[in-house]
Amino acid sequence: MTPIQLFDPASSTYTYILFDELSREAVIIDPVDEQVERDLDALRKYGLKLIWTVETHAHADHITSAGQLAEHAGAKTAAPAGCAIGTASVQLKDGDILRFGNETLKAMHTPGHTAGSTCYLWRNHVFTGDTLLINGCGRTDFQSGSAEELYRSLTEILFALPDDTTVWPGHDYRGRSHSTIGSEKRSNERVAGKTLAEFVAIMHTLNLPLPKRIAEAVPANLSGGLRHDAGGGALAEARPASGYAGDVAAQLAYNWWQAGDAVLVDVRTDAEREWVGFVPGAVALAWKQWPGMAMNADFDQGLKAAVPAGKKVLLLCRSGVRSIAAAKRATELGLEAYNILEGFEGDPDKEAHRGRVGGWRFHGLPWRQG
Repeated sequence: MTPIQLFDPASSTYTYILFDELSREAVIIDPVDEQVERDLDALRKYGLKLIWTVETHAHADHITSAGQLAEHAGAKTAAPAGCAIGTASVQLKDGDILRFGNETLKAMHTPGHTAGSTCYLWRNHVFTGDTLLINGCGRTDFQSGSAEELYRSLTEILFALPDDTTVWPGHDYRGRSHSTIGSEKRSNERVAGKTLAEFVAIMHTLNLPLPKRIAEAVPANLSGGLRHDAGGGALAEARPASGYAGDVAAQLAYNWWQAGDAVLVDVRTDAEREWVGFVPGAVALAWKQWPGMAMNADFDQGLKAAVPAGKKVLLLCRSGVRSIAAAKRATELGLEAYNILEGFEGDPDKEAHRGRVGGWRFHGLPWRQG
């Protein structure tokens, strides 16, 4: 069995989908924001339920679609612990295992390209991101890179795998799709047969230009690819929006809710609430629900029942994708509807999620971590 390999021509990025044949549960590795529809189409084509979105590192040349896929497909997000991708639901350390159906994906911490770079082992396949490329490797001259660390990751971790392990890189610029550990050990021109000093000298003299999108890509990728209004937390009043009453900062929404002027509706799925946590006092009413993340047929009726006449409705989801759609629908139903900016994973400090929603603290209210 081999992974589904997808390619983004603009960034020469490979995205991979792995799945369990019996349960149809799936994992996607290194998805690209401009390819969301392609990836969703692939999931539908193969009849897959996306369980995990996984990053090999915080990319500098493209923006991930992890946050969008989590919204649209109901997946959980995972990223290397050392990459500061704070919105990821799971922070992966070396040796950690992700399960999908009867299949497992093992994290292998391989620092060098970045401090947190991680490869993933599935059966006899290894997904190497920018750590090991076909006849090459990732650069080490920015973003916490280290040629010394990369040499150790290549020679002591990846090259310790069986020679017949298939290598699936994060990029290729010459139309090549995969390689093997044995082939790279024998012929990779940057590392094969090289001493540490020789490798470091090669890496220090590459003189490569910076990726064109680095300034926007890295900050966006630290929040799962969901780029929020930087001033959202400071908004003192609602910001007008198209198709619904407006966007509100978490603090303003909290104030309205506490004053009894608004009803807070959590439109995440039941599974997400179990996984991440419940919002005290919120009406739990999924916008989309499994199977297939289809529109919840009971949403309209539930919303009308939950919001008394004369009250605003505040829509909250994981990152602000579904809550906007739900706010537009609520407006069509005649309600004064607002989207809460940044959503449940707006705060990059995962510990701060205990008692927080989108950066506001539920003062004195009970909280249960999922």
